[in-house]
Amino acid sequence: MAEGERNFVVFGFIASPVATTLRTMRYRMLDTALGPMAIGWTDAGICRLLLPGEGLQEMRARLEQTGGVEAADGQPEITARILAYAEGANDNFIDVELDLSRVSDINRRIYEHIRGLAWGETTTYGAIARWLGDVALSRAVGAAMGANPIPLIVPCHRVLAADGRTGGFSSPGGVRAKMEMLALEKAASPSGQFSFGF
Repeated sequence: MAEGERNFVVFGFIASPVATTLRTMRYRMLDTALGPMAIGWTDAGICRLLLPGEGLQEMRARLEQTGGVEAADGQPEITARILAYAEGANDNFIDVELDLSRVSDINRRIYEHIRGLAWGETTTYGAIARWLGDVALSRAVGAAMGANPIPLIVPCHRVLAADGRTGGFSSPGGVRAKMEMLALEKAASPSGQFSFGF
């Protein structure tokens, strides 16, 4: 590094000043029918989505701690689609451009795979592990779901434990948030034995 140059920390990674400029995250707070949400994006695409479970101020603080800059009117199209989803619109967000540059290769593969799930369609950790080629990778799949920075758009809520059990959910709203999203989508377990509801 040349004398006088500085590196910056972006999303917990060291980046050059040029990369920092290109990857600055902007964010927007959303007041949806499911509760407060927030989206974050870079020039490459959506990189964060916070689900309900915290207040707007807590979400804002979390995003700003990672270098986010608020852009209250940004991303109007995706904002409208998320608001409509929270009202029950059928949308799997498959066409939304994502910035997964800070995601490991295996997690990126898993996220790209589950983005193919349709609205209301579910799968299991084990099924994804088998798709990866080794059922022993179920825990790695679970870890990827827990590390998902863009839930809903990368639909980890549609991934269940064996026998249709919900499994964990790392959003602040916990398993209840997962259940609410599955109920909104009128989802069934992979065996089709029941629908989620309250």
